Amino acid sequence: MKGPERVATLLLAMGKPAAGRILKHFSEDEIRLVTRSAAQLGPVSPIQIETLIDEFASNFTSGADVIGSVAHIEKLLSGILSPEQIADILSDVAGNANRSIWERISTVSESAIASYLLKEHPQTAALILSKVKPSCAAKVMAQLPQPLRNNLMRRMLSMKPIVDETMKNIEKTLHEDFMANFSKNAGADTHAKMADIINKMEREHMEDVLSSLSTVRPKSAEILRGLLFTFDDIVKLAPRDRTTLFDQVPPDRVVLALKGTNDEFRKVVLTALSSRVRRMIEHELSSKEPSANRDIAEARRSITDLALDMAGRGEIVINSETDDESFV
Repeated sequence: MKGPERVATLLLAMGKPAAGRILKHFSEDEIRLVTRSAAQLGPVSPIQIETLIDEFASNFTSGADVIGSVAHIEKLLSGILSPEQIADILSDVAGNANRSIWERISTVSESAIASYLLKEHPQTAALILSKVKPSCAAKVMAQLPQPLRNNLMRRMLSMKPIVDETMKNIEKTLHEDFMANFSKNAGADTHAKMADIINKMEREHMEDVLSSLSTVRPKSAEILRGLLFTFDDIVKLAPRDRTTLFDQVPPDRVVLALKGTNDEFRKVVLTALSSRVRRMIEHELSSKEPSANRDIAEARRSITDLALDMAGRGEIVINSETDDESFV
């Protein structure tokens, strides 16, 4: 029997439950091929089935060939797909091998990539941005501080070709350093999702989670800290971004959020407001009218959530790693 017939025979011998679980991993074309083979199979003797199963089991008990090479893949596909289909697939694999790491990085959230690039040398960051998909690079650029963004653009424009050996080393480092530590899959960034959840927590809960995580997964904790943005971090925003943010915040919410903060923190926030709004808020704060802690926390959380949303749309840049300190 040929490849498709052998597959069809084994699946029919397994029965529906087991065969169904395996077929979920087949492509539509493969299912069609096996279905046609099963329909044309005719009667298969018990001896043939037993021989096929024994051969199948023997391959695994004795150690089947699992060396990752084009030759072994070609041997595996032989008899299951046509020579033309095999040639097309192998050509695609060979042609895209070097690009796979860049395609995988392009699927990670832009905030996670930006956080990673901020820790790298600008020339390395420029190289990475020149290799990922343009749509990804554009979103990442929007997350970076303006001086760095302009610097990277200049470097990308003057970048010279990289020798193959150097590029291979860079790709290997990225695979180990970036993809392995940020997430184990190409479709989603676990750290970005976790950061979004932690950002919604109360401050004491946030610190407790990160402290606990630091003891078992210090690298993940470090990455998450780079992705987090709290009300305290508002003072780290560039003045223009801070103004852009507070242009969208109602004055009564600013009053609530600033209650309980020190004078230096208030001064930083108030300088982002127009003169009229600043005078009004200063007057409200001077009255020292008490407010519930829950209302204050909710006002701060709403401003933080707004900042994260605006950063996601590229309207402001957060976590630019300035040397400013928190004042609350």
